[in-house]
Amino acid sequence: MIGFLAFLRDNARRLAGGLLFTFFSSFGQTFFISLSAGHIREEYGLTHGGFGTIYMIATLGSAFTLPYLGPIVDRYSVRAVTQFIVPMLAAACIVMALSHHVALLLLAIYLLRLFGQGMMVHNAYTATARWFSAQRGRALSVIILGHNAGDAVFPILFVSLAGLVGWRGGWLLAAASLVLVALPLIASLVAVGRKPRSTDPAPHIVDARDWTRGEVLRDPLFYRLMLGVMAPGFIVTTVFFNQVYLVELRGWSLGVFASSFALLALVNSVFTLVAGQLIDRFSGLALLPFVLVPLGVACLILGLVEAQWTPFLFMAFLGFSNGLSTTLFGAVWPEVYGLKHLGAIRALVFSAIVFASAAGPGVTGYLIDQGVSYPGQLLAMGVYCFLASVLLFDMSRRARARTA
Repeated sequence: MIGFLAFLRDNARRLAGGLLFTFFSSFGQTFFISLSAGHIREEYGLTHGGFGTIYMIATLGSAFTLPYLGPIVDRYSVRAVTQFIVPMLAAACIVMALSHHVALLLLAIYLLRLFGQGMMVHNAYTATARWFSAQRGRALSVIILGHNAGDAVFPILFVSLAGLVGWRGGWLLAAASLVLVALPLIASLVAVGRKPRSTDPAPHIVDARDWTRGEVLRDPLFYRLMLGVMAPGFIVTTVFFNQVYLVELRGWSLGVFASSFALLALVNSVFTLVAGQLIDRFSGLALLPFVLVPLGVACLILGLVEAQWTPFLFMAFLGFSNGLSTTLFGAVWPEVYGLKHLGAIRALVFSAIVFASAAGPGVTGYLIDQGVSYPGQLLAMGVYCFLASVLLFDMSRRARARTA
């Protein structure tokens, strides 16, 4: 514990910058956008499938853009990238607030996903992986707490503010917070980078040789790994996107469901920090086979149990899963493919994750419109998690043997 506090003290500036990146990326995350889903469907006259299709198209567009935009983190400083992506995310919030046409709604969601879920997180994770070596897992676990803080703060805050200024006014306030708070704070905190120091603990986890993105695309293990990496994005996005529908289906209170996000944030925070310690001790590849198991359990709970307390149990297991997977998937890439081209490789990975998050609302929205049971879909997602865990076990074994 003393060592962890010393680590926080010695690296407070960069860690705070990374944490604010992930915190303010919430405006481009599905859980935040979906808080306006009911208003959007009503004002634009959209069905669940219709809005899901728009969301899917916009998110797919951001996924296809990310491999081209993402490598800028290999060429420019963290501060320079920050001064570009934060104002663009604020502009996306303004477009969402002022839009009254489906085309502008599509543009708003595209920009929110590209610069919120995509570039804000991509910049933070890539910089942190480069700044830290022996303590990479610990550093990533700290900045990922920004996601958890966003999960805890923004749903309740947005619902409260939307009741006062309307849902469009809530988006304008989001834009203002990015320009007036996020941009100056983050830019100042990451103005000076960090290189691994001689006083850092000696790393016992060996990074792989530096692969190019072309080599990665020809590597069979990459596609096995992506079967696991893409699952949380697909499943979590689907659940959060359809949270209003699920609440109506089960007869739950939307306010109660929103309050369960606080438990998600708490459990997520605990297991994020635990995961960071485990990664630094055992390596990301060693933990890889276990990453989807709690997510599978969470899906089974949500698909089978209808009691009023179900959201809290679901959020507890989801927090367990998110804490492990988010930290692990941030740390594992240098162990498999090295550091030199990390930005380009992570952009490719993020693109696939965004693609998965795009497919979730579109596919499930279509199936709901066709009368396919949504709880049944959740059960199928749980089964997939357990099957994918078997593939990840084999992939982890092969990747460790190759690096050794």
